[in-house]
Amino acid sequence: MKFLCALLFPLCGIAAAQEQWPSRPVHIVVPYTPGTGADILARVFDPKLSQRLKAAFVVDNRPGATGNIGADLVAKSPPDGYTLLLTATSFTTNPALKPAPFDPVKDFTPIALLATGALGVYVNPQVPAKSMREFIDLVKKQPGKLYYSSPGNGGPQHLAMELLKLDTQIDIVHVPYKGAGGAIADLVGGHVQAMVSALQTVAPHVQSGRLRMLGVMSAKRAEAFPDVPTLKEQGLPDLEVETWYAMFAPAGTPAAIVARLNRDLNDLLKEADVRDVLEKQGLVPEGGAPGELGERVKKDLVRWTRVVKAAGIKAD
Repeated sequence: MKFLCALLFPLCGIAAAQEQWPSRPVHIVVPYTPGTGADILARVFDPKLSQRLKAAFVVDNRPGATGNIGADLVAKSPPDGYTLLLTATSFTTNPALKPAPFDPVKDFTPIALLATGALGVYVNPQVPAKSMREFIDLVKKQPGKLYYSSPGNGGPQHLAMELLKLDTQIDIVHVPYKGAGGAIADLVGGHVQAMVSALQTVAPHVQSGRLRMLGVMSAKRAEAFPDVPTLKEQGLPDLEVETWYAMFAPAGTPAAIVARLNRDLNDLLKEADVRDVLEKQGLVPEGGAPGELGERVKKDLVRWTRVVKAAGIKAD
C-alpha cells in the first residue's frame, strides 16, 4: 500500500495544484488602449470572474503594434492559467499583413468567443444603387472611377471591402483615413461613394438618411435594421464578415482551466447586465466551445492571407 501511495503521490499533487487554481491574481492582457472595445469587455468580465473564482482578475493593457505586443507577451507567458488574452479581429488580420512574432494557432489555446459586431456596406445617397447587386453593376460600368473610404490601411473595414472586390471582380479605389471619423465624414459629404463600417458607428447617419445601407455582412440581419438584407440573401454567400472579441490562453494551458473559464464565460454571457453592455457597444453576445473559436481563427487566417496577397496590401 505504501508503495502504491508513493507512486500515486505525484499525480495527486498535480491534481491538487490544478484544483487550487486560481490561488493568485489572473492577468487579462488587453493588447489595446483603455476605452477600446476589448478593454470595455475585459472590464465587464473582470469583476464577475473574480467573484465566481474567488481570486482577483486584473485587466492589463499592453497596447502597441495594433495588438501584437500584448498578444506576444501572452504567447510567451507560462501556460498556467494566470495570463490570459482578450483580443479582437486584429489577432488574425495582423499576421496576414506581415509576419507576427507569434503564431495565432500554435501559440495559443482558444477559450471562448465573447462577442461579434456586424459590418455593413454603405453608400452616399447620391449613388443610385439601392441594393448590393445594383451597386456591383454600377461599379463594373465605371471601373476605377468610384472611391471607398476606410479608417485605415489593413483594418477590418479595408480588408472586408477588398474581399468584396475580390469575390465580385469590381474595381473601386481605396482611400484610407486616419480613423473612422474622417472616413465617415467624407462619405456623408459625397467625396467618396462607399464604405464598409461597423453598424453602431454609422447607424445615426443611416437613420437620418445621410447614408444608405445596402447590406449587412453578418450571418443574420441586424436587429437595428431588420429591413436591410444580408449579403448572403442578396446572392453573395462567401462574404460573411464580422468583427469579433475572444479570450485565449498560452498554448499548453491545462484543459481543466480552459474548460472552467469557458463554462464561466458562457454563463456570464447569459446575464442581463452583461448582454446590456455588449448591446450598447453594438455587439452580439456569442459564447460556444473552445474548438469553435479555434476554427474561426484558422478560417480567418486563410481568408485574410488570400485577400492581402491578391490585393497587394502592405501594412503601414
